[in-house]
Amino acid sequence: MDKSLKKIESQVKDKELVELRRMEIVKAAVDLFVQKGFHKTTVREIAQKFGMSVGTLYEYIRTKEDILYLVCDYIHSSFGMRVRPALHITPDSVKTLKGAIDTYYRMIDEMQDYLVFLYQETKSLSHDDRKYIFKAEEDMTDIFEEIINRGIEDGSFKLDRNQVGLFAHNIMVLGQMWAFRRWALQKSYTLDGYIKAQSARLIKELTS
Repeated sequence: MDKSLKKIESQVKDKELVELRRMEIVKAAVDLFVQKGFHKTTVREIAQKFGMSVGTLYEYIRTKEDILYLVCDYIHSSFGMRVRPALHITPDSVKTLKGAIDTYYRMIDEMQDYLVFLYQETKSLSHDDRKYIFKAEEDMTDIFEEIINRGIEDGSFKLDRNQVGLFAHNIMVLGQMWAFRRWALQKSYTLDGYIKAQSARLIKELTS
């Protein structure tokens, strides 16, 4: 969330304190947003859950939309921080991709309500804020592109380089399907079974 320090003005000049308080605000707001929706949640409710006055909360943000931006940023950053280390676990491209898929899909399971909220409420952000959030999504896709390109270079994958971007998006969409279609998928799959089935299909496409 350090990028948000430059993005959102604060009356408090201590950057470390601002970062700490904003993370606490996010944790107080995110469940309220998921439960009630962004528009029905009030700043007063967020402040009460956080345990501070509305006036004090406004020392760290300017508007309710700033809180939404911070929540969206937090969700995307959480995915990136968990998945990116998979790039360095092993030089084996197949194992690296399987590990990244496994981590990403398990995070989707953990944060499925947050992910659904993210896609429902991104429209409530300003044009510039939406561009930043979409860029964060692209950064996540880049991780999978990097793994696939590495696999093409070492001969593990046989995909045409022109198809790398589309394939990376497919990996992400298949993971997000667990959040958006879980009501149907859970009739036939456990999370482990879903990850195993989708990973096997994706790896087969890349190596055939």
